Amino acid sequence: MSTDFLPLMGTDYVELYVGNAKQAAHFYKTAFGFQSYAYSGPETGDKEKVSYVLIQNKVRLVLTTPLHPTGTIAEHVNKHGDGVKAVALMVNDAADAFAQTVKRGAKPYMEPTTREDADGKIVMSGIHIYGDTVHLFIERKDYKGTFMPGFKVWESHYNPADVGLQYIDHCVGNVGWNQMNTWVSFYEDVMGFKNILTFDDKQISTEYSALMSKVMSNGNGFVKFPINEPAKGKKKSQVEEYLDFYKDAGVQHIAIATQDIITTVTALSERGVEFLKVPNTYYDQLLDRIGPIDEDLEPLRKLGILVDRDDEGYLLQIFTKPVEDRPTLFFEIIQRKGAKSFGAGNFKALFEALEREQELRGNL
Repeated sequence: MSTDFLPLMGTDYVELYVGNAKQAAHFYKTAFGFQSYAYSGPETGDKEKVSYVLIQNKVRLVLTTPLHPTGTIAEHVNKHGDGVKAVALMVNDAADAFAQTVKRGAKPYMEPTTREDADGKIVMSGIHIYGDTVHLFIERKDYKGTFMPGFKVWESHYNPADVGLQYIDHCVGNVGWNQMNTWVSFYEDVMGFKNILTFDDKQISTEYSALMSKVMSNGNGFVKFPINEPAKGKKKSQVEEYLDFYKDAGVQHIAIATQDIITTVTALSERGVEFLKVPNTYYDQLLDRIGPIDEDLEPLRKLGILVDRDDEGYLLQIFTKPVEDRPTLFFEIIQRKGAKSFGAGNFKALFEALEREQELRGNL
């Protein structure tokens, strides 16, 4: 058995570059039940940017906004709108992770850098991936403080209850025409991932639009990155719409796991989070298609939760509408009852729901 040259322990955090981090933080607290955790900005010595760190169980979101109209963060926000800059991965050795991936062809983003304070040290490094997105490697075994050096505890009397979000299940990337296999090869060759699932345009299509997708997973299965590319259809696909508005390849959605999707989605809906809805007819043949499940069908129908099965069990999933005005980044809420797959049986219904939204925007 070959050894894993890039052992990953999971997703450390996802960082979004946004136009107004203070307001975005309030949104994610109010709507998604995140808690205040850490803060960095002028008060902690950073004169260029402000970052708010939010947590919910094992999910960490970092929202970063520029303090000046020029510079890489401002350019990112101007070009893409609010979007994911970094998917940070937990490693035992950030210097080695950098050396192993650069040796295999990764473009360096951040040389191994040590940040220290009275609570210890963190080592981080990074490489470029698709578009303006990066992977950071975070080594925090010698750090006991709040998040990382340069941050302070973010005290807030306003912390709405969480909604049961547990950890990041996967992050999906949208890449340009005929670029999927390039990035599949990148993850295989540079990061040692394996292609565990492939969906072609016959499986993911409607009358109007199509996409192709391959799911990449690291050795232990803790980190998974599906990669989508557009495919030819009569009209514009959701991936094309994303690329048009994001102006590049980028993270399309972040999937977050829950142990009780009905409770989670009910709470999110009550707080104003909007979800894509499939037609009621989706549920009429659902049990014929996927077999018996432990859930009562009525709450699933009422909330619009989708169900799919693979050889190892079933999963329940639902997708939010985009969380900003550009139709780009959205979130998936997923509960796995044994299934390791990604809901292929739902793609057609989901696509049709997405197309209805695109049509309302005039982008189909």
